[in-house]
Amino acid sequence: MGKFILKNIEEIVAAACITFTTILVVINVIMRYVLNSGIVWTEEVATGSFVWSVFIGAIAVYKNHGHVGVDMVVKAFPKSVQKVVAIASDILLLVLNGFMGYLAVLYVMMTKTKMTPVLGVSSAYISFSILICFVGMTLYSAYFVYQDICGKKEEEEVK
Repeated sequence: MGKFILKNIEEIVAAACITFTTILVVINVIMRYVLNSGIVWTEEVATGSFVWSVFIGAIAVYKNHGHVGVDMVVKAFPKSVQKVVAIASDILLLVLNGFMGYLAVLYVMMTKTKMTPVLGVSSAYISFSILICFVGMTLYSAYFVYQDICGKKEEEEVK
């Protein structure tokens, strides 16, 4: 069970956030239209939770190679060229995700003093999800480069 949780932590966290968002919105709709009194902070909390679900979900999709890519041309090349292209593209993604992680640090630092309108808490709690996203994607990119160089990806796909 613990291994399953660690292997799927991104999916679990993203699912928990989107579930929490949905429950919060449904409760607020019921409160507003049935009881004529909404909860003022639910929109802010639901939005923050949704943002977290999106960015953590992006890590999960990246981890499983689920982002859209067009490899029709690459598959026409010999296997040796395909391997070089895979390594080059993974190195490029490693650099880009690392740079985005750096920019995310700057963004979190900027939002640290900006308070949310209703709850009055730091916006950094929401924008920190961006940093987690790009750090996670950078780590997975490094792992993908390792897999490409060591030939582990092909072995795993055969299993």
